[in-house]
Amino acid sequence: MTARNRELFALIPASLLVTAGFTAVFIQRNDLLSDLSLTYGLIFLCLCLAAHVVLRFTLPHADPYLFPLVAVLACFGLVMLYRLDEDFAREQAQWFVAGLIVFAATILALRKDHRVLERYRYSIALAGILLLLLPRLFAPVNGAYLSVDLGVITFQPAELAKIAIVIFLASYLRDTRQVLVVGARRIAGITFPPLKHLGPLLAVWGTAMVLLFVIQDLGSSLMFFGAFLALVYVATNRISFVLIGVGLFALGARVLYAIRPTIENRVDAWLHPFNDTLYQQQAGGSYQIAQSVFSQADGGLFGQGFGQATIQLGDNPPILPAAHTDAIYAVITNELGLLGACAVLLVYLLIIERGFKTAMLATDSFSKLLATGLTAVLALQVFVIVGGVTKLIPLTGVTLPFISYGGSSIVANFILLALLLLVSDRARREAQAR
Repeated sequence: MTARNRELFALIPASLLVTAGFTAVFIQRNDLLSDLSLTYGLIFLCLCLAAHVVLRFTLPHADPYLFPLVAVLACFGLVMLYRLDEDFAREQAQWFVAGLIVFAATILALRKDHRVLERYRYSIALAGILLLLLPRLFAPVNGAYLSVDLGVITFQPAELAKIAIVIFLASYLRDTRQVLVVGARRIAGITFPPLKHLGPLLAVWGTAMVLLFVIQDLGSSLMFFGAFLALVYVATNRISFVLIGVGLFALGARVLYAIRPTIENRVDAWLHPFNDTLYQQQAGGSYQIAQSVFSQADGGLFGQGFGQATIQLGDNPPILPAAHTDAIYAVITNELGLLGACAVLLVYLLIIERGFKTAMLATDSFSKLLATGLTAVLALQVFVIVGGVTKLIPLTGVTLPFISYGGSSIVANFILLALLLLVSDRARREAQAR
């Protein structure tokens, strides 16, 4: 069976999941079956088939499992959002269509050779940095500058910036990977790059610290710097460079913790979520993370049942704030239990595995680093939001890819997926030719 036929058959379970999910919602709400669930499943399948046709004719050798795995996450997100609020689900469905259009456009634009992006690395890097700084011109949300509110539309530029920064770093490290290793010295068992070539590491570290200071969001800074360290490790095969980077980030974060109240509040809420003063605090308190922990604990191993999570009672304040964005993983764990949450994480792990496999198959350095960086960013984004909700790290405003409500997130992640498939098609085609 060809790769594209495997992809085609793998899309069927995702559409059945849509039908089953909406059926469960209708039964839970009205105690009746509705043919709408079949309609929604058919529409979802048709949209996926349209994207599949684009892949079949433009990237016939691309990984056959990446798109179906993303389709599973997307359909799961649509069902969960519909269960929470029909308006959120309707808007998310519109963004899903927009994401597929941008996905197809990216593939058509770069189908000949994605490596053309290397020519514009500095322009792409500048655009990425400007996107990251743009929210500073608008009002903060929960103390962090993450969103741009234009009235008719609100988006998070960091979602697109993460792709731009990875493209630049992949191109830059392709040219400088050797100079980071040649002339390196070992001090106390740790390999240090030559001082004159330590500049890129310090520059990216400085950028991460500036972002942490300016937009006041630990999650975004951690995601970008973590992706950079992953690329440095792949480019140089020196774990000591990663350890140096982790040490620098920890030092900078500790300094900024002492001088930025917003960062201090988030860390305090993470360390002491059940402190009564912090729990009752209106702004910068620990109410959200505490309620997230309670919600997950209430789910147990098998969950309360689909649609059974209590999000809000009447006109009272939400029991679980931001259930459709930051805390959607807590809702999943509450309703589907630890087993259901692990199933969702397993899908992410499969996507990450396919992404790193694509990087291993790639023969040219830029493609290898690009696939590594894109996969690392996706993995870190999942880690940051799931880690925040489960109280592993401080909670941030990062979305859960393809599941959380958010148009900029789903569009940006479809661009990320398109780039991975472009790299995969070239790598698998060359591997078959050898």
